[in-house]
Amino acid sequence: MTRLPGYPVELDDGTKLPSISIALGRTKTSDGSREEIVFLTGAPVDALDAWLAAAKIQKGSVFRAVDQWGNISRRAIDAQSINAIVKQRAESAGLEPSDYSAHGLRSGFLTEAALRNVSLLEAMDQSRHRSMQQAGSYYNDARRKTGLAARLL
Repeated sequence: MTRLPGYPVELDDGTKLPSISIALGRTKTSDGSREEIVFLTGAPVDALDAWLAAAKIQKGSVFRAVDQWGNISRRAIDAQSINAIVKQRAESAGLEPSDYSAHGLRSGFLTEAALRNVSLLEAMDQSRHRSMQQAGSYYNDARRKTGLAARLL
């Protein structure tokens, strides 16, 4: 991840929110040959800044591998470790670990976007989903009970 310079975003009411763009590099859906950028505005910028300060990270990967002795690596955490952490945290919260996975973080983002009435295309732009069919399935599942079609007689 490379944090690019950001500029405040001004809302219609004059409120200014911090905003940054992030170059992702290689991701699940890209090999890094094409620049993948996402934007953070408002509270997510504050959360990222707090994490970077607490972890004393000034460059490189945001989420890093930690060895069995607690030493923090410069390399990024791997997907299997993220999955294990998600399952461990679910279990700690009294949830069934097999119901949760690292993939759920990404799909959960789309589900939450649907529930908050964020357009599918805007959410896909942020989640970097390429398939309208795949991304749309999360939207359909989230909106089916509350949508207008469910209320037709």
